[in-house]
Amino acid sequence: MDGPHVLFAVLAVLLVGSAIFVISARHPVYSVVGLLVNFLTLATLFLSLNAEFLAVIQVVVYSGAILILFLFVIALLSSGVRPFSVGPNRLPRIAGPFAILGLIALAGMLFVIVQAITPAPIASNESSVLGHPGAANVFGSVADFGRSLFTTYLLPFEATAFVLMIAVIGVIALAGDVDPPRPTPKQRREREAILK
Repeated sequence: MDGPHVLFAVLAVLLVGSAIFVISARHPVYSVVGLLVNFLTLATLFLSLNAEFLAVIQVVVYSGAILILFLFVIALLSSGVRPFSVGPNRLPRIAGPFAILGLIALAGMLFVIVQAITPAPIASNESSVLGHPGAANVFGSVADFGRSLFTTYLLPFEATAFVLMIAVIGVIALAGDVDPPRPTPKQRREREAILK
């Protein structure tokens, strides 16, 4: 085996190993560290394929933004110490509007799928091929990335954004019920004595 094949094999083992560690770690913070290793290994794999733009986007967007979002989710979920109080059942009141929004979303997805079945013809000179970094219309270039993102992978891209939005809303709904700690009268008197 030559150098590129050995590098690919090592990166593949690291990718799979870090992914298994992410889902098998007992502590959520360890999972986030494993996810960071996974993202950086994937960026290294992109670099080995001469896709510098994809490597930078992998580090900036995923390691810099998505990972921080996961850390906030962990921090917010770990902040509650008392059990949640059970409130009134609001499902009957919100089922109608959510059903209407769901039908609208389903119609939009069906429209996108129908449009994807009959794609516009792509000129033969626009196919991505391996080449020198920075050259136009090669794998990993900005033009190739943008074309793929907004044509072939538009539906998964939008679905990922929707799933992340649902995760943030869920964290806010779960963590928003906890009241901030209030000092007892004894703690208030101690603070006032310290401030005097």
